[in-house]
Amino acid sequence: MLLIHALLALAAFAPSDTTAYRTPPAEIEALVTASPAPSVGLSPDAEWMLLATRPALPSLADLSRRMLRLAGIRIDPQAAARFRTTWYDGLVLRDRSGEREVRVPLGEGARLASWSWSHTSRHFSFVVASEAGASELWVADVERPDRPVRLSERVNTVLLRAEFEPRGDAMLFAESLGGEEPAAPQVPAGPNVEESGGEKSPLRTYQDLLSSPHEEALFDHYARVQLVRAALDGTRTLVGEPGVYRSASSSPDGSLLLVSEVHRPYSYLMPYSSFPYQVEVWDAQGEHVHTVASVPAAENIPIGGVARGPRSVSWRPGHPATLVWVEALDGGDPKREVEHRDRWLFSSAPFADEPVERLRVEERAWGLSFFAEGDLCIAREYDRDRRWVRSTLHDLARPEAAGRTLEDRSIRDRYGDPGRLVTTLDEAGSTVVRQFGDWVYRAGSGASPEGMLPFLDRQNLASLETERLWRCSPETYESVAAVVDEERFVTRHETPTSPPNYRLHELGAEETRALTQFPDPTPQLRSLHKELVTYERADGIPLSATLYLPADYEDGTRLPLVVWAYPIEFNDPSTAGQVSSSPWRFTRVAGTSHLSLLTQGYAVLDGATMPVVGDPETMNDTFVEQIVAAAQAAIDFAVERGVADPDRVAVGGHSYGAFMTANLLAHSDLFRTGIARSGAYNRSLTPFGFQSERRTFWEAPEAYFSVSPFMHAHAIDEPLLMIHGEIDNNSGTFPMQSRRMFQAIKGNGGIARLVMLPYEGHGYRARESVLHVQAEMVEWLERHMGPRVEEAGAVEASSRDE
Repeated sequence: MLLIHALLALAAFAPSDTTAYRTPPAEIEALVTASPAPSVGLSPDAEWMLLATRPALPSLADLSRRMLRLAGIRIDPQAAARFRTTWYDGLVLRDRSGEREVRVPLGEGARLASWSWSHTSRHFSFVVASEAGASELWVADVERPDRPVRLSERVNTVLLRAEFEPRGDAMLFAESLGGEEPAAPQVPAGPNVEESGGEKSPLRTYQDLLSSPHEEALFDHYARVQLVRAALDGTRTLVGEPGVYRSASSSPDGSLLLVSEVHRPYSYLMPYSSFPYQVEVWDAQGEHVHTVASVPAAENIPIGGVARGPRSVSWRPGHPATLVWVEALDGGDPKREVEHRDRWLFSSAPFADEPVERLRVEERAWGLSFFAEGDLCIAREYDRDRRWVRSTLHDLARPEAAGRTLEDRSIRDRYGDPGRLVTTLDEAGSTVVRQFGDWVYRAGSGASPEGMLPFLDRQNLASLETERLWRCSPETYESVAAVVDEERFVTRHETPTSPPNYRLHELGAEETRALTQFPDPTPQLRSLHKELVTYERADGIPLSATLYLPADYEDGTRLPLVVWAYPIEFNDPSTAGQVSSSPWRFTRVAGTSHLSLLTQGYAVLDGATMPVVGDPETMNDTFVEQIVAAAQAAIDFAVERGVADPDRVAVGGHSYGAFMTANLLAHSDLFRTGIARSGAYNRSLTPFGFQSERRTFWEAPEAYFSVSPFMHAHAIDEPLLMIHGEIDNNSGTFPMQSRRMFQAIKGNGGIARLVMLPYEGHGYRARESVLHVQAEMVEWLERHMGPRVEEAGAVEASSRDE
């Protein structure tokens, strides 16, 4: 009999168990394969909507098509575009009243990659991959959407997007040069050599980098393009000479072009965005007018720092041809003590005079927002030491006047967030702050102890007083999607039982008008129990989570519990305890969502807050202690609430949440098992910082050791399921991290399972992969803490060795 049991146990780990894709229970498959609602793109004036439909999941065959991983990006060589895992199969134009709806013809076998509106709201463009595989650029008039015009048969979107010109009557885009792809050498011409010249270059770990002269040639072949300007009737003009351009934009008056061209030498340690590049101004025909900057490779930048010289060069809205950019005053080093870290410079055509400094900020510049008229602007800055954001209103016509503070708070202070400034596109297509007289509008998420209650405010520029115009009703989640005018705005409305749909509001009116009526794709979920819950960590920090219970849950029943979380860093306890979720959002189980486990008899404590509080320079010194305390508090709450069996609790997370999961198993005995997806476990492999860690491995080796679950693999005595995409493209979470972690646990006699998903990145997209991940999670939990139920108050402690 013992032999039979042993053979059955071995059969569970037979090779056949790992060589075929599996599917989860039928009820889970139905949830994750349900067709999603269309994606909605509102026109700038909110008079029109583009509705794009797509299947729930692509096939593995689609993900396995040829892909080039070059210079930090992934290229679809056939489409001359970024590699996509999501395609749309239909595009419909609908007017706001809903009285007119026209399907846009995409062509036989075409797949929609992207679409965009003209700032005039009269035209929209879209890019499709044709049946032959090449990318085509089309443009359509809202009055004749069924008769689009093809502007290009070989548009290239590897580095550039197609954009409407300021007058709205043409588009600027890039086209592939064609020709044969460089052939790989049969025999290398020599070794691949890299050299350090003695300067510090504390680079984070990147994926998909160049590694040979042949890959450099491939990158050039697919990124080198010809710029083209095409009128909306299809008339075309070539602009400038071919090059590897990372950006190109027309001045507001349409007379000049601002282009950034990537130059050699290419780096094998950084993505293309850190390669050397030249910023130039051309005339409309592509002739050189002015060189703005020659930017070297971004190699010697301190951790958390910025490059020296011009950054974020762009055109100033509302002016014919004025450039604006930011430059560091601290050498780009955030540790240098200076009075001001950044300054904003302006330079106007014909660029004969020296650039003029118009504004300085004390901390690192985070952006500059302009208004459609006048000299008002809003400067945002960020203090990395305090994690503090400040925005100030300035009048550029009065440089001697101090800025007036609009916002001054911790970036983690969600309760104090005044909301984002509502913007619009001006007549040249530039983004500007939306203004009605002396008022600007703010739309916010409305974080509160009761959950998120989004709002729309208006703020007076003279007095800076704020007036509340609208707030989402209790027991709903409704956020502002667009402001139409002073009286009307569009929202996206949802409740736990009704899916997201768009509505038109009129201030002061009780009734709203439905703009869409998308049905519930998964009505079988509507009877789930969902609740925002709060509890407290032992050190007094308030915590929160969303508690989900199965549809057939009966009060007094203790269930096996899954705690799913992701740690976040905070400077102070007051912001760490703030609630940042809503119990009133529509519940959708899609992709690899762990909420599918509700159908199998598990309770889920989702988004259980795991705050790590302390000095940003040293907070990871207590990372382990803090997440263990937060996990203990979560379990204690669920047990005291009477919904969880304390001896059958699992923990799970994705990415940094996977890192957390492995640490909790290594440093506590709170959990029966764990699920870790796409994680990093050995921080010596990310030696120049990770997440928000600012110290290098050599500056804080003890901290890197203590937070690396790989270093404590011998202490992981609970079963751990690890899942990882074989071509994970996220910085730091190399697939090797999971392979080495599995070897460490196995070598120390632990119980683990490693699932490597072919063709998958940091997240998992293919239908086969998604269903397999769902099956793995269900089977793993069933094996190690199955959904056996017991009455509250009569729980028997089950053995961890059973």
